[in-house]
Amino acid sequence: MGLNLRETPAKRPATRYGTLPPRMRVLYITTYHRTGGWLAEAFATDSAVEVLLEEAVGLRAGMSRLRDEAFDAVLVSHEPGELDALELLEGLRAGGSEEPFIILGHQSEQELAPLCYEVGGDAFVCVDTCTTRSLIWTVARAVERHHLQQENRRLGQAEQHRLRLEHDEAQRLLTEQRTMTSRLADRYDPDAGRRDKVNASEVPENQVLSLLPEKLVDHYRELLRTYVIMGSGNLVDEMAAVAELLASVGVTATEAMQLHLHALSDLVRGLGSRSARHVMTRADLLVLELVMHLTEGYRQRWHQRCCPAVQLLLPGFVGSGA
Repeated sequence: MGLNLRETPAKRPATRYGTLPPRMRVLYITTYHRTGGWLAEAFATDSAVEVLLEEAVGLRAGMSRLRDEAFDAVLVSHEPGELDALELLEGLRAGGSEEPFIILGHQSEQELAPLCYEVGGDAFVCVDTCTTRSLIWTVARAVERHHLQQENRRLGQAEQHRLRLEHDEAQRLLTEQRTMTSRLADRYDPDAGRRDKVNASEVPENQVLSLLPEKLVDHYRELLRTYVIMGSGNLVDEMAAVAELLASVGVTATEAMQLHLHALSDLVRGLGSRSARHVMTRADLLVLELVMHLTEGYRQRWHQRCCPAVQLLLPGFVGSGA
């Protein structure tokens, strides 16, 4: 059993192969009849990568080494009747082993490669046709793919953790805003004493929404969704119209905030795994703009009541005496 050394290129400086790691620590699991001397000799003939090859003879020895030590990659000799590499690899993968595995054997790659992939292997190499440099590239690519998978898994977990923190923060802010709105409603609403009391962390949103037309509630929900996606943009006039409509039916600032929190809660619940930070930021801008329009609408109404329009005389005319 040995590699085809005749096709191996002459020795060259390892720095020329930038994509190859300078060193790899590899475990070779083999049998008593085929030791790893030939493989160590093959790796020594090529200076592209320094391969630190360690040998484990037999199934138990290989599993013991993998349990106690870490390797960049694992080579397994496939010797049916003595060492079934496919069965070994399937068991190791079921046990949680994640190292890159390359199976070495005399069978053709077309025959064994699919079976190797099905049990979780990274590659099958026919030692009768493979060169040393080709085996080095196969191992290096498997190691690189393993590192990329680990990094992708780590980044995915970090992203999920970040999204969970964002959603938790969004829920915390919603709870605080509900509490603040509820307290303000109890303080300034003259009818608060006659309403059913609720938990301080909740807002009687249903009471407010029941007083508003359903179309208005749905319209504000869609307005919030559009504002989150597009920003204010051309929605200034529409925001002013909604505020004017709310003022016309006597909705207070706290009740407008309750309407906003109800729509925002529905939107946050529908985000799923998407980020909530952008939604919360845009929603804060929307409710600020809404309250400003609503306040200006009530100011104009108050001014019209306190300072009603006066009919002035035309120039040159003097009012008749009594």
